Amino acid sequence: MNEIPLSILFGALVLLIFLSAFFSGSETGLVSLNRYRLRHLRKENHHGAIRASKLLDKPDRLIGLILLGNNFVNILASSIATIIALRLWGEAGIAIAAGILTLVILIFAEVAPKTLAVLHPERIAFPATLILAPLLKLLYPIVWLVNIIANGVLRLLGVSPEHRKGEHLTSDELRTVVSEAGAMIPRRHQKMLTNILDLEKVTVNDIMIPRNEIIGIDLDNEWNDIVKLLINSRHTRLPVYRSDINNVVGLIHVRNTLELLTKPDSSKEDLMPQIRNAYFVPENTPLNTQLLQFQRQKRRIGLVVDEYGDVEGLVTLEDILEEIVGEFTSDPSTVIKDIHKQEDGTYLIDGSASIRDLNRMMDWDLPTDGPKTFNGLILEQMEHIPEPGTSILIAGYPIEIVQTKDNAVKVAKFNPKRVTIQNSESE
Repeated sequence: MNEIPLSILFGALVLLIFLSAFFSGSETGLVSLNRYRLRHLRKENHHGAIRASKLLDKPDRLIGLILLGNNFVNILASSIATIIALRLWGEAGIAIAAGILTLVILIFAEVAPKTLAVLHPERIAFPATLILAPLLKLLYPIVWLVNIIANGVLRLLGVSPEHRKGEHLTSDELRTVVSEAGAMIPRRHQKMLTNILDLEKVTVNDIMIPRNEIIGIDLDNEWNDIVKLLINSRHTRLPVYRSDINNVVGLIHVRNTLELLTKPDSSKEDLMPQIRNAYFVPENTPLNTQLLQFQRQKRRIGLVVDEYGDVEGLVTLEDILEEIVGEFTSDPSTVIKDIHKQEDGTYLIDGSASIRDLNRMMDWDLPTDGPKTFNGLILEQMEHIPEPGTSILIAGYPIEIVQTKDNAVKVAKFNPKRVTIQNSESE
């Protein structure tokens, strides 16, 4: 070593520091790769992604190779730095060399390359695989031996090296991924994707049309009244019942009755063959399940029943799709009946309005874990039938009762400006 010129030793030291930076940056770059983007690039036959995937499939071998190379060049660099220090400053230079080399390796071989690899993992990792892949084949016996010993130590500690936690995402984790996609996924598409994930948290009785609002054909009515209902119906499918909605006969498609309505001598008996068996839905069925059931049953409408078999409401395929894509109209008054904006910014709202519809269309934050209607929410909070003029604060929203009828709140005034109540301590 004493015969080797200092210039060659310095050159070797610089090369070793560069190699140390390479191993450090490669390790961080490969670990920082987005696994889902990596799979996507692999499917598109991206060569760098294919090489990186093969290396990452055996992480113990990859880590063993990188650490083997990194430790080797660092130790060799330390030895060369010690020789240089001894030749320049004698034994006192050993401490100087150790301090300087530690600082140089920390900055140029650890912090800087790892930071660069975190910021641009693909630019670092993919080219690095061109060296790491053949290097792994060359040093495989040594890497294999190191892994055998390391895995044996882990087993002594009660850790199984073969057991790897899967990379499956929960719905909440997937929701976070979608929300943080930024400009890569349009805002409206992000909203639709998160709405799909939220379908399992919503049941059919949250979005159903209440039984008192169901429009259907009562076979006990006069034929002329039934004809008028069919002609003026805004719906394509109607339930058919006798006297009461609980006595359901079936469902009918209005389109199938057009030819019948043109006949002057038509009657109820002619209507019966057009009736299809009704489709019933348990009230607590999650929307994601019901969407699949509609698809399997080739249905678009179902009657929601409770545990006793009584009809609670009606749910349609369109109702579920609106939970995903939003309302098919931007005018709230056409979706939520009897909601009128006042000049002072408040709203007059019918008590039968759905809380979910109010929150979705008006971007409010009323509680949805209890009653489904605006009237039910007010009665739950007040625990009695309020008199007109009574005011109440629900979730920070001021609400004033305007009209009550038949033991229910018919109309209430809603102020969308939330009030924050601060508790003050008196001295």
